[in-house]
Amino acid sequence: MELIITLAAVALIAVFFISQYNRLITLNITVDEAWAQIEVQLKRRADLIPNLVETVKGYAKHEQSTFDAVVTARAKATTASTVADTAAADGMLTQALRGLLAVAEAYPDLKASANFISLQEELATTENKVAFSRQFYNDNVRNLNTAVKTIPSSFFTGIAKVSEREFYEVEDPQDRNVPNVSFN
Repeated sequence: MELIITLAAVALIAVFFISQYNRLITLNITVDEAWAQIEVQLKRRADLIPNLVETVKGYAKHEQSTFDAVVTARAKATTASTVADTAAADGMLTQALRGLLAVAEAYPDLKASANFISLQEELATTENKVAFSRQFYNDNVRNLNTAVKTIPSSFFTGIAKVSEREFYEVEDPQDRNVPNVSFN
């Protein structure tokens, strides 16, 4: 009888250890998967940009500095490797795209172009997917980081070779600008 109780206790402890280990591994894999989705969406956006730039160039030939800013930002976005570098490059590219779309506003023929409208819609759809992917990634990072910092799973992080992950934060300077309010 004593042997059965001892074996049952050992089995329960083993199940507990295995479940904690597997939980950490699963959370870590989920974060990796979420990061891969961000990369897929950012690549998709980067692939759209040359077509968008070429379309706008056809109408606005004297806006070279805007085109250069977009091309430079795209290059940085496609070569970034860490979460922080990717987020910074993503913010820079978003700003450059805003500039490009602002240029397009000055050209009614361009705004009416079916090719431009199609590219703009595809870019908007991709931007929504990027935003969703960021949120999905950050939700999973939060879950992993919570598990890494809380008991009992924190005792298993070394064994599972799992550590905290960095959140994906895009600093958009435009979001920090204080709006001017005038009551004239």
